[in-house]
Amino acid sequence: MSKLFSPLSLRNVTFENRIVVSPMCQYSSIDGNANDWHVVNLGHFALSGPGLVFFEATHVSPEGRITDRDLGLYSDENEAAMSRVVAFVREWTRSKIGAQLAHAGRKASTTPPWEGGGAASGAHAYETVAPSALAYDGYATPRALDAAGLEKVRRDFVSAAQRAARLDLDVIELHFAHGYLAHQFLSPLSNVRTDAYGGSLENRMRFPLELFDAVRAVWPKSKPLGVRISATDWVDGGWDIEQSIAFAHELHRRGCDFIDVSSAGLSPDQKIVLGPGYQVPFARAIRAATGIATMAVGAITDPQQADAIVANGDADFVALARGFIRDPRWVWNAADALDATSFVPNQYARGRATRMHQRA
Repeated sequence: MSKLFSPLSLRNVTFENRIVVSPMCQYSSIDGNANDWHVVNLGHFALSGPGLVFFEATHVSPEGRITDRDLGLYSDENEAAMSRVVAFVREWTRSKIGAQLAHAGRKASTTPPWEGGGAASGAHAYETVAPSALAYDGYATPRALDAAGLEKVRRDFVSAAQRAARLDLDVIELHFAHGYLAHQFLSPLSNVRTDAYGGSLENRMRFPLELFDAVRAVWPKSKPLGVRISATDWVDGGWDIEQSIAFAHELHRRGCDFIDVSSAGLSPDQKIVLGPGYQVPFARAIRAATGIATMAVGAITDPQQADAIVANGDADFVALARGFIRDPRWVWNAADALDATSFVPNQYARGRATRMHQRA
């Protein structure tokens, strides 16, 4: 039996297989609200039967958005709009649904990639915040968070988690990667504070761990809570795999259920060594050192490759992004290649092999 298509339970949530649709920013919201694009985008990924589908990075405050067209979960209107997408996925698929709660920090107030991706201006710009008043490459200089600012960010994450609970989502992932706010606290390249939140590894981990603890306290105990991290900055003197393992130990001790292991995003000086599954060794190292479940991401495209990652114990889940953009029915093709079974809606059954499971 294919390991990729075997079930796995975290807390009281059982995933039908180990395939995950990664969060993918769509830059298509108005005032943080999901719309028809989000119904279609997430819906058609879920129709092929991945075990878990993630909403794109879902921001906990307006000022925390990467662009002013990013998805949010900071208002009643955001919550109501997201409920439409959740309702579709629940009615027509068997995928579990996750939200990735995010705050972009100094990488906020930018333009969508198809508009250049640089710092926003005019009506599209807003003040950014960070652990230290250090600008990201070409972006606005952020305001260093004081005690009141730190408390606001904590409250914003808690409020978004409570909204996710009201929506009855299955999973929350906290976005502590890719150079966004929590990652900015973790890395000595972006955190030069001299108070209890800067300097030593213990201090740099303090605020991200406080965010995790605050969300874990309000998120149902029966449901998994995970964290996406950048395992390394790919910059000498920056965040690295050894610090990531120490951070994962602390998260695991506090009740974290999985680590989604990515890398990079903090510095334009990064020197990434690319290749098929280039981040898988980081997931394997964290899993081996801590015993926590991991997700492997990055340049994973082939079903046999994905199956081997799970079968070899490198990771417990395999998450794809571009693979699903290229082929929203990637799961069906993987099932064919691995002689496995997967969900197919009754409406599409005539186009699939007879061994595929139909919708109950």
